[in-house]
Amino acid sequence: MAVKITYFVHGTSIDNENEKLSPLGIKQTKQLREQTKDKIFDVIFSSDLKRAIDTAKFAFEGRAPIILDKRLRECDYGEHNGKPTSIVEPLQEENIFHRFPDGESYEDIKIRIVDFLNFLKENYDGKAVALVAHKGPQLALDVIIKNKTWEQAFAEDWRKTKSWQPGWEYILNT
Repeated sequence: MAVKITYFVHGTSIDNENEKLSPLGIKQTKQLREQTKDKIFDVIFSSDLKRAIDTAKFAFEGRAPIILDKRLRECDYGEHNGKPTSIVEPLQEENIFHRFPDGESYEDIKIRIVDFLNFLKENYDGKAVALVAHKGPQLALDVIIKNKTWEQAFAEDWRKTKSWQPGWEYILNT
């Protein structure tokens, strides 16, 4: 069988260090609730970071249990946490295997997500699962499930191509 995963990114935040959704982010999450009203999930897993929790609550509260999981956290960019994307993004490919100063690497994220996916296989086979999280874990899913290289995942990232959608589908074969 398989686990059907629908991945949602958190709404726009004031800044990732502050953790608070911006007025636009709140509007986006309310729109996401409407856009996904016909989707049925057995469970919603959310990163335990505030911007993801708030997105999960605004978009999905009352539709299925919401479970927080720290394995879905964004990359710990260490000294670069809270810095603009224009500073962090050019450093991505050099930090696939090498950790950001005082942080983690993208391979570290992949290890967390593999552990989480094994948990899903063991406990949610045949279920529809929603994930609410961040860029790093989504790119890790592209690497793990869609067999992309990290370089491909970065290059084809919807944030670069401006191709946001209300959820990305992944099938996790068990």
